[in-house]
Amino acid sequence: MSSSVSSLEFLLRACERVAIFRHEQLSINVKKSSCIRTGNRCNVTCASIMTCHGQVSEFRYLGVFIVSSRSFKCSLVHAKRSFYAVVNGLFGKLLNLASEEVILELVRAKCIPILLYGLECFHLGKADLQSLDFTFNRLCMKLFKTGSIDVVKDCLNACRIAPGLKLYL
Repeated sequence: MSSSVSSLEFLLRACERVAIFRHEQLSINVKKSSCIRTGNRCNVTCASIMTCHGQVSEFRYLGVFIVSSRSFKCSLVHAKRSFYAVVNGLFGKLLNLASEEVILELVRAKCIPILLYGLECFHLGKADLQSLDFTFNRLCMKLFKTGSIDVVKDCLNACRIAPGLKLYL
């Protein structure tokens, strides 16, 4: 084994050779194989494994995107994108047909779990919590047709719903 080939890459190549020699149609899915660092050395480059995707800064595990950082963190970008997609689909079907209370209850039951999936495993910082609250507040601004957070808080109080997502976390 040459010093330029890492142990992991050597193992992957050995697995590929065995699969080819036995005529089994096994292949390694490089989209699901990655090397990432967390902790004090998160900025240090991992051993270069020959893949077509290069170095990875985040990966998906059980539906949660884990990012390379000094602490064990997740990315909220994909969760917010999925949340907005479901909410927009809900609004497209029901915005002019159902009351705000019905839509808020559907959002609480069907959309909030998409946004908060798997977050109980992570320590969320103040910025992450504010980002989640902003996401929910933007949804409420669209629903109540306003740009004022004070109007949103009053409307949520009238619907007997606590503002923000801290109640769900």
